[in-house]
Amino acid sequence: DAPSPLPLTKVLTGHDGYMSDCVFMNDQQILTSSGDQSCILWDIKTGQQITSLKDHVGEVDCLAIHDDFNQVLSGSTDMTVKLWDLREGIPNQTLPGHEGDITAVEWMPTGNSFITASSDGSSRLFDLRADQGLAFYCLQEPAPASSVSVSPSGRVLFTGYDDFTVIVWDALKCEQVCVLAGHDNRVSCLGVDREGISLCTGSWDSFLKTWG
Repeated sequence: DAPSPLPLTKVLTGHDGYMSDCVFMNDQQILTSSGDQSCILWDIKTGQQITSLKDHVGEVDCLAIHDDFNQVLSGSTDMTVKLWDLREGIPNQTLPGHEGDITAVEWMPTGNSFITASSDGSSRLFDLRADQGLAFYCLQEPAPASSVSVSPSGRVLFTGYDDFTVIVWDALKCEQVCVLAGHDNRVSCLGVDREGISLCTGSWDSFLKTWG
């Protein structure tokens, strides 16, 4: 017999646009981002909004949660990344630099910097203490970048592209290490295991592939 589907326990309503990302903060709270230019922190049990984050002037397409569960990064089609403190509900920093939509964002292991992917074809390393971008990872004729991830050491970056490839970058030298080819459509998500041994790539071709 086929397994029974999981029961629906709660419906959260409040956004006025498509849902782009969601991240569990804990077993009681979830953070969402939307094409309505906002992010919302929810109480899962009551279904009520705890905090609404509004400052972007474009669709919010990606989120990254800091290990302290208080700081949040949001990436937008307004070509910026904003740093929020959920306890305050206001952006503490806004980092420009890209020339296209921010499609993915991820914290670096230090917790003081982060990496982005953008439809402008580049990935960038931003440092929050310096309040600016520090490194730029891009080919001469790049395809739009759609996903990004980083090794546990922070030395190796992985960027997925709309041309079906993943490029492995040396984070310090800003140099291409190699290209991973094997998908037949956009590489939409990436993940590195905690030991830094394996990379998993997901694509619009409907396949997940592991590399290591």
